[in-house]
Amino acid sequence: MARSRAAALIALASLAMPASAAERLSGEAIRQLFEGNTVSGRYNNGRPFSEFHHKDGRATGHNRHVLNRDACWTTTQEAVCYYYGPHETRRTYCFTVERSGELYVLRTQREGRINGVATIEPGDPQRHTEKVPAWNCDGLISQRPGREQLAGR
Repeated sequence: MARSRAAALIALASLAMPASAAERLSGEAIRQLFEGNTVSGRYNNGRPFSEFHHKDGRATGHNRHVLNRDACWTTTQEAVCYYYGPHETRRTYCFTVERSGELYVLRTQREGRINGVATIEPGDPQRHTEKVPAWNCDGLISQRPGREQLAGR
């Protein structure tokens, strides 16, 4: 049931407005939208995600109902990237973001396929921050221009 709802959401997102009406966001625009806010939606397989994007690079919340315990985020010139796990086994996912009205379509950066559809809520209304102990983002996150101070936290 959830899978068919997600498929319907994705189909609606692609059909709701003409292709020219979808606006592809720059990395800086993504950062301004995501930072300090919660991005929630469904993957193309129907499973939910919801993450509060901290200014320090952490992403608290869940993916497919599994709580994040080490998730970090950053932006590049044209995408948002997420890092999960320690350096030895780290998984990295990068997405371009398109805005179509109040919906945001996340596409895999390499293939351009739709990965999910999301909305953005101001702040942390689901209180994701309170559900797990805090962690530090390291490596690639702390080396992002303008975030050098994170390396010392």
